[in-house]
Amino acid sequence: MDGITRKAAEFVAGFDMASAPAEALHAARIGIVDCVGVMLAGSREPAVELVANIATPLPGSNDAPRAVNGNCYAAPDAALINGVAAHVLDFDDVALAGHPSTVLVPAILAEGHEVRASGQDAIEAYLVGYELWAHLAELEPGHLHDRGFHPTAVMGTLATAAAAARLHRLSPEATAHALAIAASFAAGLVANFGSMTKSLHAGRTAQSGIQAVRLAKVGYTGSLDAVEHRSGFLRAFSPSSAPDLDPAAFRIGEEWISARFGTNIKRYPTCYATHRAIDAMLDLVEEHDLSADDVGTIHVHTGVTQRLMLRNQQPQTGLAAKFSMEFAMASALIARRVGLRELTDEFVSREDVQSVLGRVEVTVNEDEAGTDMPFAPYDLVWVTLKDGSVHRHEPVENARGSWQLQLSREELQAKFTDCASILLPQERVQPLFETLYRIDEIGDLRELALV
Repeated sequence: MDGITRKAAEFVAGFDMASAPAEALHAARIGIVDCVGVMLAGSREPAVELVANIATPLPGSNDAPRAVNGNCYAAPDAALINGVAAHVLDFDDVALAGHPSTVLVPAILAEGHEVRASGQDAIEAYLVGYELWAHLAELEPGHLHDRGFHPTAVMGTLATAAAAARLHRLSPEATAHALAIAASFAAGLVANFGSMTKSLHAGRTAQSGIQAVRLAKVGYTGSLDAVEHRSGFLRAFSPSSAPDLDPAAFRIGEEWISARFGTNIKRYPTCYATHRAIDAMLDLVEEHDLSADDVGTIHVHTGVTQRLMLRNQQPQTGLAAKFSMEFAMASALIARRVGLRELTDEFVSREDVQSVLGRVEVTVNEDEAGTDMPFAPYDLVWVTLKDGSVHRHEPVENARGSWQLQLSREELQAKFTDCASILLPQERVQPLFETLYRIDEIGDLRELALV
């Protein structure tokens, strides 16, 4: 039997769309729609402007993909800029302990433009990237976050290479070389959460997948056991030091993990580790009409790895606040929402917000839910008022907008509209949503004008 690298390449090169279940197709569809909306919303963030400064615009023409800043670039640079824009707000969807769409979609749209791919080709590329990431993750019993690695920037690099290889219709041999090259591009640290560099992880990953495929296409080679070798990708990044390297355990093509785990659409522009607790806190605030003056202590019981990701207990900036359970609870209490308007330096630094941060107590549960996310089985939130009375929320297992509690099409469109309207005139927003929602009907991705 071929090793994992070659087996993955065979799956990518021989992918049959007809075998994909409806749930997998839906996961890809909403992942693309949501990512584009969030990418447009993030287009004016400072991180996007700064990273664009290291890219060279090309003369404006339909031969080059356009980034969200309105300029045309070579596809790798367009993917870099759009990937940063898609991730900078931390409003992008979540799955597989990371953010598959935020790396796959910028790469697919940029390189798909280059090769004149169809909308169906885009769906195929998304699914092969997602499935490769998912099945590689199944071989590792530990969590990359615990080792300090950002899964989006590690697993995502091979996933985007798989997607780009599918768009180029590379042979199995060339695809295996592309995956091997991509394995040496993988990098990204949890320590950079709450800074601009976290969004750079996404852009650089999208760019790297394209570059790996372009290198392989012209004959550049890598080791064809780079994934499974004892000093290869899986072992090098393994938190457990014991990944399953048996090719028989790598069941890609035998089970559709995208249908099982799907995509979790975010309702709040913060780390997904906060979302269950935010749902609970907003319920308590509404049900009991709570104000900051009423509250003595907010208690949150969450998971160990969740707490690790939420590293900022006293954030002073909007970027830092995205990775703070304390801020999430303060915003839910004071603003009665956690939205883009609250994730600003001005709101975070307000005296009333800073006061509530110190009243949030976080404890951890070492049990894990055993899903694709490194979370506790549930989050608990309860509030002790200054008069000593206590209001408790029932345990929250799934956030609203998750694959288990999916947004309706109307709710998805509402989020897309809020995001896209930051950049686009209102009359363009609904037609773009409808086009993206039916992306499989597009004959050429060059017909898809995002900006």
